[in-house]
Amino acid sequence: MEAKNDFERFMEVRKAASDEFIKGNVEPLKRISAARPPATIFGPKGDCVQGAEEVNAANANGVRHFGGGTNSFEIMHMSGDDQLAYWVGIQRSVVNMQGKDSPLPIDLRVTEIFRREGKDWKLIHRHADKLVSG
Repeated sequence: MEAKNDFERFMEVRKAASDEFIKGNVEPLKRISAARPPATIFGPKGDCVQGAEEVNAANANGVRHFGGGTNSFEIMHMSGDDQLAYWVGIQRSVVNMQGKDSPLPIDLRVTEIFRREGKDWKLIHRHADKLVSG
């Protein structure tokens, strides 16, 4: 039970990192991302990035396209033990993007997996793709 409560508290940190990312600030996401393998991203454009350094570089590159907006997580379910945790749901954002005249709505189906490193949760996998309806 303690691991679940700990992960639920951590999800507030995760959400805050996502909020900062859409503002163009990658640092909070970098702090909660794995610095050693394994680490992967299956991105909304169909890409697959593997390796902690590569994932962190992809995030640093991707954040440059964002300039603020709104962001929410609709968690369908989440769970964890003392070593691994996950959440699954919908991430709904309306973001200002470079080269766009008006804010762009982005709804993604998301699965994220985290592992415990010492006392901290670290993001080791993100799978996000476009929500077709809903």
